[in-house]
Amino acid sequence: MNFLKRYDDYKEIFEAELKKRIETLNSSNETLKDAMVYSLTVGGKRIRPVIMLAVAELLCVDLNKVLPFAVAIECIHTYSLIHDDLPAMDNDDLRRGKPTNHKVFGEAMAILAGDALLNYAYELILRSVTDNNSLSAGRLLALYAGAFGMVGGQALDILSENTVKNEETLYKIHENKTGKLLLASTLVPSCLAGNAHFDKLSEYGKNLGLLFQVTDDILDVVSSTAKLGKSINKDADENKLTFVTLYGLDGAKSYADKYYGNAKSALSDLEDNEFLLELLNFIKDREY
Repeated sequence: MNFLKRYDDYKEIFEAELKKRIETLNSSNETLKDAMVYSLTVGGKRIRPVIMLAVAELLCVDLNKVLPFAVAIECIHTYSLIHDDLPAMDNDDLRRGKPTNHKVFGEAMAILAGDALLNYAYELILRSVTDNNSLSAGRLLALYAGAFGMVGGQALDILSENTVKNEETLYKIHENKTGKLLLASTLVPSCLAGNAHFDKLSEYGKNLGLLFQVTDDILDVVSSTAKLGKSINKDADENKLTFVTLYGLDGAKSYADKYYGNAKSALSDLEDNEFLLELLNFIKDREY
């Protein structure tokens, strides 16, 4: 199996669907639409949609059924990045090597663009609910994107700055802030397939999300702005709680090995798992 070729194939399928959705995107204001499209199309690995399509194929789910959810999860992820970059949050000037949304469109329009992308995601989900399986998939994605998941993790991240420095808090932040959307990427197709291999994919998705975040924490220290397309050393400068600040660089690498092993074991007896296993190497060894 050529992993990178297959990754690009999934990404190409997703980009074609995203382009189609953007062409039919309605807004009462062109500037708002431009701000939404700017951040949606500025680049990125599209790892969440790719995972969703790969798991769907493994479970023999029709890709046409999962594609609206794939666009929805990318809209949710993109809105979260727009809001994370705002001065009130992480105050970043660069995202994926380009000026952040608020640097191009202003803070107020960036907030509204994020709001609009989130609501568009739910519009896509609701249009795709045709049975109990798709209802379950939509409910899971909404749950993991909100106060129980990504937003809750972001809130805990802010509240723990300069105060709480322990393993339990670190795990809760990353399990939710980064992990829940990556977990949703593995579980939405399972829901669409009647919860097929739900427990195995849940264990894989949880550890994949933690692996992604540990690697992100490491890259913030050892990489460069040119490679990452965003500012580096932000975590240390803002006294953020990360795997590196709590365990040091070597300790963080040990945790990456642990989550890698856990995720790999979760899929050990699942057929046609080659792509998802190679994805772990892709995440662990990534440079951006």
